[in-house]
Amino acid sequence: MAKKNLPVLYDCSKCPGYCCSYEHIIVTRRDVARLAKRFELDYEQAERRFTKSIKGYGRVLRHRKDTVYKSTCQFFHPTERRCTVYEHRPTVCRQYPDERRCRYFDFLMWERDHQDDESFVPLAR
Repeated sequence: MAKKNLPVLYDCSKCPGYCCSYEHIIVTRRDVARLAKRFELDYEQAERRFTKSIKGYGRVLRHRKDTVYKSTCQFFHPTERRCTVYEHRPTVCRQYPDERRCRYFDFLMWERDHQDDESFVPLAR
């Protein structure tokens, strides 16, 4: 029996980028090659510029300081709260949250409803 394409129950455009704050956003060789192409760099340049090696994880995207979270992926726009390389984003980002619901989005919508503030963002410091 074929699996139905069920609608997702979250809207990333209404989120401050929680998943982009994950400390270890793992990238594959293919992901680095995709970013290299996007920025017109060779593979080695892209790997040095955009990633770092973490024991036990492999290659992960570099981060930068953020106003909401401690840090976010370097490709996450700090004020527009969106991915700046969306078309070239890593596989792990393409697959997130790997289900119909994003539990952070559920929590965020609940908080916004209870705070009576549709722009409320719980600060993680």
